[in-house]
Amino acid sequence: MGRQEHLEWCKQRALEYLDRGDVKEAVTSMLSDLGKHPETKGAGEKMAMLGILACMSGDMNEARRFIEGFR
Repeated sequence: MGRQEHLEWCKQRALEYLDRGDVKEAVTSMLSDLGKHPETKGAGEKMAMLGILACMSGDMNEARRFIEGFR
């Protein structure tokens, strides 16, 4: 699986949690899954603080922007 395909997989999984209303699990899933591919490994650690802010806010739109913002 290439980088872009993996990134789309990460987003899809995270958005499934978000669609169920679980902001915390959506962000956690995204950050965790990024570490499962050599080309995205480390991105989760670098972006963790923004993810934590999205979790703390509980704002679904903020979490969606966080998840969909990965390119």
